Amino acid sequence: MTDPLELAFTVGCSPEHAFALWAQRTSLWWPPGHSVSAQPGLTVTFEPRRGGRIYERTPAGEEHDWGEVLAWEPPHRLAYTWHLRFDRADATEVEVTFAPEGDATAVRIVHRGWERLGAAGPARRERNEHGWGAIVPRFRDACAQRR
Repeated sequence: MTDPLELAFTVGCSPEHAFALWAQRTSLWWPPGHSVSAQPGLTVTFEPRRGGRIYERTPAGEEHDWGEVLAWEPPHRLAYTWHLRFDRADATEVEVTFAPEGDATAVRIVHRGWERLGAAGPARRERNEHGWGAIVPRFRDACAQRR
């Protein structure tokens, strides 16, 4: 299957806080095991502009690229290419939107581009579906820590 992965959930904070936590304070909640180095203490950086890098930096200063920012529209939308642990030529695309919903925020993630990977697409999609299953609860918990 190469249909986009689509996730929708609500977090207990404002869109401003949710966007900032996702894109500017990622290191607070991103699990080190979901990285290239898997090193505790790594930092995750989204350079805040179209064309900005997304990368991890280990405590020793080693950097590993994960993707590139396609759209930076705080606090409502962030889109980027994604090639964590893969070659940049095999990048998929992630779009995350943040919309007010009462005193909470509705978050929608669309992860697409599996068809570009040919025969490898379905397995990569399944792998990422499992990955999102581990990432989303950590993000939700981090949002609940502070409004």
